[in-house]
Amino acid sequence: MQTNQNQNESQNPSRNINTLDTLNRFEQLAETYIQELDNYSLEELTRKPEEDQWSLGQMYVHLINSALYRHLPNMEACRTSSVTEEAAEKTERGVEAYARGSYPPIRIQVPPSKEYTPLQPESKEQLADGLREVIRAMRVIQPVLADIPAANTVAHPGFGGLNAVEWFALVEMHYRHHLLQKERLDAFLQETKEASGA
Repeated sequence: MQTNQNQNESQNPSRNINTLDTLNRFEQLAETYIQELDNYSLEELTRKPEEDQWSLGQMYVHLINSALYRHLPNMEACRTSSVTEEAAEKTERGVEAYARGSYPPIRIQVPPSKEYTPLQPESKEQLADGLREVIRAMRVIQPVLADIPAANTVAHPGFGGLNAVEWFALVEMHYRHHLLQKERLDAFLQETKEASGA
């Protein structure tokens, strides 16, 4: 009996996700990102290590846009859809990520493209307002997640079929994953500051 329960939990890890805890962790992360904006000028936020790499500001835009225009709409799609998508199964990568509760700790690089590469931010206020909008949207959807059938899934390009709770958890996992990129960009900005004698 215990073995069957463990198998079910590994196949359906969303049963182990506490959405209120996830929301609290996400809010703390997002607030940290907002507070950190005080440490940079707009010029620093838009400075890129290499032409084909993102600036810190572009990383912020990516975090905001992926949540507002991909992750949250996919939660809504799970809520309104009465038909489960064909790709309901998680990929091996998806099973591992949700078992671990995080993205793999590796650098993920996508070739530059108009579709994927974020625009540079126009102001620090734009970034702070965007992050606050994501926080508000996450607060709104969290109480209704329990009512969305876990069988309703929307396919993630790397992780396979995710239900609403898993898409919700993905937002926090995604923001946490990009802390690694932020560390690299902070180190780059510190080096350029020291090199210029500032």
